[in-house]
Amino acid sequence: MSHEYKHVLAAVDLTEECNAVMDRAREIADRNGATFSLVHIVEPMAMAFGGDVPMDLSQLQQQQFDQAKEKLAALRAQYPATRFGDAHLVYGQPRQEIHQLATKEKCDLIVIGSHGRHGLALLLGSTANDVLHGAPCDVLAVRLKKPE
Repeated sequence: MSHEYKHVLAAVDLTEECNAVMDRAREIADRNGATFSLVHIVEPMAMAFGGDVPMDLSQLQQQQFDQAKEKLAALRAQYPATRFGDAHLVYGQPRQEIHQLATKEKCDLIVIGSHGRHGLALLLGSTANDVLHGAPCDVLAVRLKKPE
């Protein structure tokens, strides 16, 4: 039984490791003639400080957002998909934002990287697991190798 996906959403953390996620998502999208979209979530910095923020974070947060925007644009240019949807840059909590976006954009597959620890541990210790729960569609966790 083959399942045709129509809109594949790749959730990326903008590190080198997200190439594996992009490759897999694009391959599935191309094979299904599906639209291929990207999302990167910028998490509120205040959350990292447990709400007890030592300084004005708005400038730092803006910098982080601008850097993410550039990286996302570069990543998109690197991966010319047959049918490219959008590259979304969203501010908030990964699980919530990814689910909302997938619902809004009618995505039927979310592709995310998985290994635990930093970066994607944010994404896949907590996040991949997190995204799985209550996801509005299928979720594919791409196994990432630990860098030597």
